[in-house]
Amino acid sequence: MVAFHSSALDGVARNAELPTPLLLRLLACEGEGEGPPRQAFRRAGLPGAAVAVILAHPDPGARIEFAISARAEPSQRARLVDDPSPKVRAALAYGPEWRDPRTTVAPLPDDVCARLLDDSVPSVRAALLDSPHLGPSFVASLATHRDPAARRRAARAWETLPPGDRAALLADPDPEVRRAAALGECRRDARVTAELLRDPKSAAEALRHGILHRADAERCVAGRTHLAALAENPSLPHDLVERLAVDPDEDVRLAVSLRPELDEKRRMSIHFTVDAHTRGDVQWVRDGLADPEALRRAATSAHPLLRRTAAQSPHLPPDLLDLLARAEDQVVDNLLGVYHPDTPEEVLMRVYARLGGTFSAWMAETHPRFPREGLAARYADHPDGNYRRLAVRDPAATPQLIERLSHDPEVWTRQAAAEDPRLPLHRLREALHVPELASSAGANPALPEDEMTAVLERAGIPA
Repeated sequence: MVAFHSSALDGVARNAELPTPLLLRLLACEGEGEGPPRQAFRRAGLPGAAVAVILAHPDPGARIEFAISARAEPSQRARLVDDPSPKVRAALAYGPEWRDPRTTVAPLPDDVCARLLDDSVPSVRAALLDSPHLGPSFVASLATHRDPAARRRAARAWETLPPGDRAALLADPDPEVRRAAALGECRRDARVTAELLRDPKSAAEALRHGILHRADAERCVAGRTHLAALAENPSLPHDLVERLAVDPDEDVRLAVSLRPELDEKRRMSIHFTVDAHTRGDVQWVRDGLADPEALRRAATSAHPLLRRTAAQSPHLPPDLLDLLARAEDQVVDNLLGVYHPDTPEEVLMRVYARLGGTFSAWMAETHPRFPREGLAARYADHPDGNYRRLAVRDPAATPQLIERLSHDPEVWTRQAAAEDPRLPLHRLREALHVPELASSAGANPALPEDEMTAVLERAGIPA
């Protein structure tokens, strides 16, 4: 039995060339400690035989790993809907907890979601309603569900609901459902906004989004009630906007500076400050990330938070992408490297050079447009090991260079070389027994099947 994982076993578990018989052998082990490495359950394209082994695995932790895999097909994960463990069903209901921002997690089928919502265990139902991966059709169906929590979830998708469902939710017997519905309706009805303002739980959000009576707006300004939220309100009268533009509270002035109706001259005449590292999530720009006009207004603005929000759009046309790439804003660089498919190489290299070892640098390095050709000549002898590692990416790097880099003083460079299929076989076999290289060597797609088998045997994986 497996009491612990070796680093080499972790690598083999994620090796793209792991033969199916060895994968099945690895998945089937029960273990006395951690069980199989989690990478084995989160592989892309698992064959049907492997899925069958996972579904029948006696360890609930193994089934949970599969339930939250972002790489598994929803139809495969859905087969856990009748799992005997509530923890597994809850994991299935919520879905992947982390995902690459460049990927989209496909939702579970609606009928599977409906069964999870009717689960006898409250934690399963709650996990489903908290999931960010629900399909629009299923969310819409929640408007008539018997569970008030489900109806509240439907109310959050207010604009997608038909008029009849909206009316029913506004008159719902549950006060929390009525509040959630009113927060959707207040964007079009000043009377509903006025009612919400009397409720401390909803006042700030109603002030941010709701249609306002002038008297209510004046009263909030006079009483300094949630002014930063009020400053975002689209229906705020112009004269009150101007008063808030010179408010002593910096957060209020910043909120005013982001209003969509301001022209550039007026926007930049407001005294505001923006932190050098603030990401920027301006709602009207986020709502228009696929809207050419909204993107152009934001990307061409001198306001850093508008530019930073626009940089999160994968739909930027070439001229705006070029403009933002020259903005000399490190946050814009980071966001372009994460979200845009055509981010220029020089931007990706700037992010990598500045933030090596961080999430943003990893997103830049894994970007499809991150440079490859010529890196060996430029960086193989660089004094910084983080750059020497880039030489491994070069298709022209020779096996001799890869072997040399596998002995590099910098551990990340050694690990990159150990995972490269050009590494000479004698060095690859050697790296399997070096603690800091074993995982990378185990994941090397050039690792022979007999070596993978030996890794499983050394780890005590039964045949």
